[in-house]
Amino acid sequence: MDALAPTLSLLDYAAVAVFGATGALAAARRKHDIVTFGFFAAVTGVGGGTLRDLLIGAPVFWVGRPAYLVVAAGAALAIWLFGWGRRGERILTWLDALGMAAYAVVGALKALSLGAPPLSAVVMGVLTSTFGGIIRDVLAEEPSVLLRRELYVTAALAGAAAFVALRLTGLAIWPASLAGFLIAFATRAGAIVFEWSLPGFPGRAPPTA
Repeated sequence: MDALAPTLSLLDYAAVAVFGATGALAAARRKHDIVTFGFFAAVTGVGGGTLRDLLIGAPVFWVGRPAYLVVAAGAALAIWLFGWGRRGERILTWLDALGMAAYAVVGALKALSLGAPPLSAVVMGVLTSTFGGIIRDVLAEEPSVLLRRELYVTAALAGAAAFVALRLTGLAIWPASLAGFLIAFATRAGAIVFEWSLPGFPGRAPPTA
């Protein structure tokens, strides 16, 4: 794990910046002030990793390294100063997909390295890559990522599960990580481009009063 620390740290910073930018965009849609921009960016950027660390009993990753908060604030400032428009939002959709795929693997890897059982490690990968976005949507009063028919949480689950399964077979960390990342990203890309989704519940809706 120590040999991987610099790379994992770089992935953490990149994901915080990407997710922080999506949080700032949510604030921009509501025309909030610069302080709210920063708050949305920070909560979205570090939310998933915070929950993961609390659940597995690890030191919360950004508390001892406030540079993560600076990165999130920088992403918020960039959105405030330059804006993005539709094209920028499209770019961020793909960056978010990359960040989600990376965080699904990083979250599962960190959990495994601290002795979490395989199933728990998969859940930690999913939470790490999605929870920040869930908080963002709730704060911005937007439809939650959990309620969207297009694949998002499913993509994170596929990537984290593939990574953990490959590690259990004895595959080295880097090949397993790459495979998990590619599976998560490809699944999310299919949802973006081809609007992939899982079948909805076939039963009738309950009668209304």
